[in-house]
This record gives sequence, C-alpha cells and structure tokens, in this order.
Amino acid sequence: MELRVLEYFLAVAREQNISRAAEYLHLTQPTLSRQLKELEGEFGKQLFIRGKRSITLTEAGLYFRKHAEEIVSLAHRTEAEMRNTDENLVGDIYIGTGESSSIRNIIRVAHQIQNENPGVHFHIISGDSADLVDRLEKGLFDFCILFGDFDQSKFDYILLPFTEKWGVLMSKSAELAAKDTIETKDLWDKPLITSRQAFHSAPFVNWFGQEAEELNIVNTYNLIYNATIMADESMGYVLALADLVNTEGTDLCFRPILPEYSIPLSLVWKKYRLQTKASEKFIEAIYKLTEVK
Repeated sequence: MELRVLEYFLAVAREQNISRAAEYLHLTQPTLSRQLKELEGEFGKQLFIRGKRSITLTEAGLYFRKHAEEIVSLAHRTEAEMRNTDENLVGDIYIGTGESSSIRNIIRVAHQIQNENPGVHFHIISGDSADLVDRLEKGLFDFCILFGDFDQSKFDYILLPFTEKWGVLMSKSAELAAKDTIETKDLWDKPLITSRQAFHSAPFVNWFGQEAEELNIVNTYNLIYNATIMADESMGYVLALADLVNTEGTDLCFRPILPEYSIPLSLVWKKYRLQTKASEKFIEAIYKLTEVK
C-alpha cells in the first residue's frame, strides 16, 4: 500500500467522481480506476459503490478513509520536518482545543513566534476533549489545550495561568433572565443544553449537585455557535463558559452561575515525543507566559 495510492483514494472519496478526481490528480481515468481496483483487491473488500454519476464509500471505505487521512497527514508532516534547517525556524504546529476566551493568550504567543519566524505556521482545530485526546495520541496534534482533569501519566503539560468560569446563555425572554446571577439549583428543573462531555466530569457533577440523568437535558452541543442558535430559539438554557458569545445587540443574555466554578486549562503533549524546533520554541514561549502571569 503506497502513499500515492492513499492520496488517490482520498481524492476520489472527496470528489465522489472518478473523472473529477483524475483531473485533480493529473491522471487518466482508466489509470485511476485500475489503481482503485488494485487497492480493493489488496484488502479483499469493496471500498466504493459506483453509481452512474457519483461514487460513495462503503462501510469499509468510510473506515479506511479515516485512517488513510491520518497516515497521509503524518507522512506530509514528517516530510516537512525533515526538510527543516538550522538556519531558519520553519514548520507546522497543530493545536487542538476546546472553545475558550483564554485561547486569545495562546494566539498572541503564536503571533509573536510568527513575527520572528515567518516560516512557522499554526493550525488551530476545535473539538471536545475526547476527540482532541484521541487525535493527540495518534500524533495528529502536537499539542492540546485541555480543560480540567486529564490523565497526567500519558502526557507532559504546562498548567496555564488562567481559568474559565461557567455560566448560562439564554434568551432574554427566558424566566431566569430576570436574575443577575443563577444558582445551580435554579436549573435543576429547567430544559438544559450542555456540551457533550460536561457531565462526565466528577468535579462538575459535584458542583452542579445533580447527576446528568436527574436533569432535563434536552440537547447537547459540540461547538458554541450551534448552542447559541438553540438558545436564541428558546429551546433551553445553555451551560457554557463565560465570554464566548458577545450578546450585545442580540436577544440573548449571559448570567454567571453561583456557587462559582472555575476550571483550569493546561497545554498538553505526549510524553517522550521528540519535539521539532518549532514546537520547542512554542513550549519555551508558553513557559515564559506562565512566568509573566
């Protein structure tokens, strides 16, 4: 199984059409079709369902696509790093993170590094903790910014000098919008919209005072934008971190929750990972950030 064949497969999966994929790859259509047939023969599995106008992936094809993307990504990153030189600091740094206003501090560090080293490029990918850790362990991220507790036996980390606080995002017409602050017990009987992982944390559950199954969780979200729309449509009360949504000039409002609950943030990376020079520069800058604070 060659890297170029994986790239052929991914092009067809993306274009969903042999002709368009062949044009993109600068190949003839028969050549591309033959490569795909040989790939299916190598695995003894059908990867594509070939329709008259489009191609879709089988269940095996969907599984293979995920891992093919990971393999190709790692190969390209390795090739780029091997071309690094001592004269110029260059390279790509991939950071997975949840949504947080504190990320601005990390972005400022990245910007400073880029000003001094234009060949360094940062890629910031949002997600929830489970997805981020999975991709970090597979080597698809160089770093993650994780909220709260994590398995410290697997990772090296820097505890960042800022925290995030929980609150409630809601429509201004909601019953609790009249209050300046919300107590956790005020929400026990209300329709709640929460992030997918919020109630899997023991400290969070202890603070909130109720187990997830005892609450009226009507919806969950991954990224805050969709949760904002749900709040705007009065579907429920969104449990969210402060300062993520600018409610000025909207029909939404945000209220802090009492008792106050703050969660720490950590920059995390795999133990025993051989860092690139660009990553070492980034770690050094983050350490300086903690010293300033």
